[in-house]
Amino acid sequence: MSESAKWYVIHTYSGYENKVAQTIMKVVDNRKLHDLIQEVQVPTERVMEMNEKNKMHEVERKVFPGYVLVKMVLTDDSWYVVRNTRGCTGFVGPGSKPIPLTDREAAAMGIDMEAKPASVEVNFKAGDKVRITAGPMEGIVGEVESIDTENMTVNVKVSMFGRDTSAALDITMVAASDEY
Repeated sequence: MSESAKWYVIHTYSGYENKVAQTIMKVVDNRKLHDLIQEVQVPTERVMEMNEKNKMHEVERKVFPGYVLVKMVLTDDSWYVVRNTRGCTGFVGPGSKPIPLTDREAAAMGIDMEAKPASVEVNFKAGDKVRITAGPMEGIVGEVESIDTENMTVNVKVSMFGRDTSAALDITMVAASDEY
């Protein structure tokens, strides 16, 4: 039966996406409908955002606000469960019968893929001068030795007390410097 399960898009009230997804899964557990409704997703992405204090922090943002993705076998029971969930306004598509996403559409939406970590773009590279913008060394200019975007760290060589010292810093604690 699982080979006929398809991805469908349901429309929800704005801000109710997670609640709708949780409610559907709770009903699936209670009614033992795991073979009909297999998965519910609220697509999100992790992005870096600057707050009011000019500090970078990672936030999770909904990719499609107001929409929830459901992998299910379309039957009267599964349709009823999803359609009658509080906060759900219906399936996306023309007419009264839900239309599943094509495999191409599902792949384009990133469905069935593991969550990818946030990608970070920096405007400096190894050998460039950077200014430390936070922490105990704030204001010091140093030279980038290496950048590790996976772990969000940068190694900076700074001159302290007449000696070159390497400092491992969070990537959000440095900014490109125009001092050379």
